[in-house]
Amino acid sequence: MTKGCKSGLAAGLAALMAVVMLAGTAPARADAGFQQWIRDFRATAVANGVDGRVYDRAFANVRTPDAEVLRKARFQPEFRDEAWQYIDARVNERTIGDGRAMLRKHGRLLDRIERSTGVSKHILLAIWSMESSYGEALTQPGRLHYVPRALATLAYADRRRAKFARSQLIAALKIAQRGDVAVEGLTGSWAGAMGHTQFIPTSYKAYAVDGDGDGRRDIWNSIPDALYTAASLLKNNGWRSGETWGYEVVLPPGRKFPGGQMTLREWQRIGVVRANGEPFPRPGQQAELKVLQGRDGPAFLMIRNFFVIKRYNNADKYALGVGLLADQIAGFPPPSRDWTRPFTRLTVAESEELQQRLKRQGFYEGDVDGKIGPMSRSAIKAFQASRGLTQDGYASMEVLEVLRRR
Repeated sequence: MTKGCKSGLAAGLAALMAVVMLAGTAPARADAGFQQWIRDFRATAVANGVDGRVYDRAFANVRTPDAEVLRKARFQPEFRDEAWQYIDARVNERTIGDGRAMLRKHGRLLDRIERSTGVSKHILLAIWSMESSYGEALTQPGRLHYVPRALATLAYADRRRAKFARSQLIAALKIAQRGDVAVEGLTGSWAGAMGHTQFIPTSYKAYAVDGDGDGRRDIWNSIPDALYTAASLLKNNGWRSGETWGYEVVLPPGRKFPGGQMTLREWQRIGVVRANGEPFPRPGQQAELKVLQGRDGPAFLMIRNFFVIKRYNNADKYALGVGLLADQIAGFPPPSRDWTRPFTRLTVAESEELQQRLKRQGFYEGDVDGKIGPMSRSAIKAFQASRGLTQDGYASMEVLEVLRRR
């Protein structure tokens, strides 16, 4: 592991993180119940090894729960979006092109990680893209939450996630206590996932690596630390070096298939073959059939590494997105069978044009970035309603063509 390769934004990010923590954590009126919870939980944190001074500093400016955390907790795209919707947003010409650019920029680092851990550099790039848009998310204060406040919010107000949030809060405070990052630098997602590669605090404590040799494990500002840490998680959960994550397959018509795993040889025996016509390189491997859109979309036989990726995020859509993006960054083609969508798909450039035209007509107030999220979909629905169209919210060529006629 070598020194260097720090993000050029390190100093700016540190200042930004402090601003994010302070702004929005000191509204005019405190929430008495939340404040009582913070006072009560202090004893639990201290009993579990957190220095009371660290705890007090972490909550010195926290007055109310983070309402945005609770809103985001109700909407998780891995479990609500259609498969094509989820994949389209994460595997496209921009994320592929950016991944190849990052491969050129960080090629030596990625090669070292691959040699030392056995984890594919293309998989690491895909995870980096999926988790933080290659670090872009860390520069956007609107997407960052102060992790102690976010986790305290979930522990206080989200009964389903309270146990998880309490354990993650203790782990997060111990990270700051160790000196890897200042308390003010504990920023991340609504659920406490942190840094370039979005590690929850307990996973950070289990797998974090000092990739640049400076004595700290700083996944917020050090790209080597972040990528080595992602590789550490995969390696320690059974990543098989030199193997893929799965195979696109063609299903014989009119047949029902068993659930669970069989060997690739057994799948082939009942008519499931690779889409490219080639044989399975290791026919004795166990594999599981995944058809995220049934027979209307592509089909895959998933092997060991797919399920290792799910240790990062336990959702089939996420692991498939990582695998597909990694393959296309590496230069392999997309699946031979596309998803079935109820509209004509837009390119990223066309999505930007759609957002720009919606903005000009007063329907959209967000960024023109080609990323179709809830704000874009709401704007599309409002536009469709104004024209008497079906209000499906899809960013489609059909909607763009109506906008172009204005």
